[in-house]
Amino acid sequence: MASNGTTYYEPSKDTYGTRAIHQPLDIVIVGGSLGGLCTALALKSLPQRHRITILERNPTPLLHNQGAGIVAGGDTLKFFKRYDRCNRDFAVSSQRRQYLNKDGEIVHKEDMVQNMTSWDLVYYMLRANVDYVESAYCKVPSRQPDEAEVQHLHDHKVTALEEYHDKLVVKYTTKDDKEGEMEADLVIGADGPSSSIRSLLQSDVERTYAGYVALRGTVREDEVSPKTLEAFKDRFTFFHAQGIQILAYLIPGENGTLEPGQRLINFVYYTNFPSKSLDQPSGELAELMTDVEGVRHRITMPPGKTDPKAWEKQRVIASERLPPQFAEIVRATKKPFVQAVTDVISPTNEFFNGRVILLGDALAGFRPHTVASTSQAAFDAMILADYLRGNIDRKEWRKQTMGYARTIQKRGVDMGERSQHQELPLEEHIHDRNLASRPREQEVWPDWAIGDVW
Repeated sequence: MASNGTTYYEPSKDTYGTRAIHQPLDIVIVGGSLGGLCTALALKSLPQRHRITILERNPTPLLHNQGAGIVAGGDTLKFFKRYDRCNRDFAVSSQRRQYLNKDGEIVHKEDMVQNMTSWDLVYYMLRANVDYVESAYCKVPSRQPDEAEVQHLHDHKVTALEEYHDKLVVKYTTKDDKEGEMEADLVIGADGPSSSIRSLLQSDVERTYAGYVALRGTVREDEVSPKTLEAFKDRFTFFHAQGIQILAYLIPGENGTLEPGQRLINFVYYTNFPSKSLDQPSGELAELMTDVEGVRHRITMPPGKTDPKAWEKQRVIASERLPPQFAEIVRATKKPFVQAVTDVISPTNEFFNGRVILLGDALAGFRPHTVASTSQAAFDAMILADYLRGNIDRKEWRKQTMGYARTIQKRGVDMGERSQHQELPLEEHIHDRNLASRPREQEVWPDWAIGDVW
């Protein structure tokens, strides 16, 4: 890419961005959920004061509360320690892992400190830091005089990506069919496992159904029986049986409150729904994914939309198959939602000689067993900022991001296949869970994951 003398970085001959960038770039981030916001916040901190634009396809200025809990892994905590200026606690601490049998008795326990938070609290804290959106979740920090400006544009669906001289041209449409385009030096695809950017660049990479779903929901901790609260308070609790697994933990409550009694018990309940595909669902899967208004959803049934008749079937099954503590919270949740478990991974994370980058779920959609999707987004954002700052070179950036994506994506597939489709002793499930919780810094990426990095 040639420089015009004032604005654009002149890369070395092998790829864009192999050394520190000293001039401000026009950066377009596609996707305004957690991955895109993490990236915007990390790049906003760089001294070059890049011009950053977020394009979010959702038609409303704010994304809706996903009702989901998040295990805040080491990279998530590191990201917030490095960049957050809201200055509030955002996680509930769990002190122990434990496993129950069908009767609700503890059959294994081990001390392990982990931190749990909620999607909505993380989202609003990121919006407060990135573009100063006010909410009940946190105080908006003051603007810093030397920071980059971030423009957040909702209702912008990316439809094409082209090269034009030394620029990239991002084309988009809005819900009223208006078309537009903008130029960029760097485009970052952070638009999730169904990434538009990835589909434009690699149309043969598909998001495929894994054969089971995650039923999810929350219940306020003061709305359950004492015995049930005891199972989940300060605990990360699991149950495994043939074809099912369920876990639960405490997360912040309404508006991110950490006040005891007002926090939420969050559960994730995996159960098999065999089907040829998401586009040709079995009758049972189609029934589960058809909402109260008769609209069938392909991958995610939003909170509050589940057909009560379809959910009542799951409530009955929960009573029959789960320990009483888990059955109680599944039956008590008022706004359940459903996520079909899927697999997707891109063969590479850079295109157009490094001027287009994929990160987070757009690069590799992890199965939720890995509890690593948010950590991947946080890590990818931090190491990209280090790369553009010149702290690491291109090879190290590629090695770490692709090693992470490939290794953890495969680990999630293996965990899911073992837990949902094999009959294993409890010790095997415990091993898989502990492996998934190993800090990234302790990982050694296998040769097959990084052998093509150059």
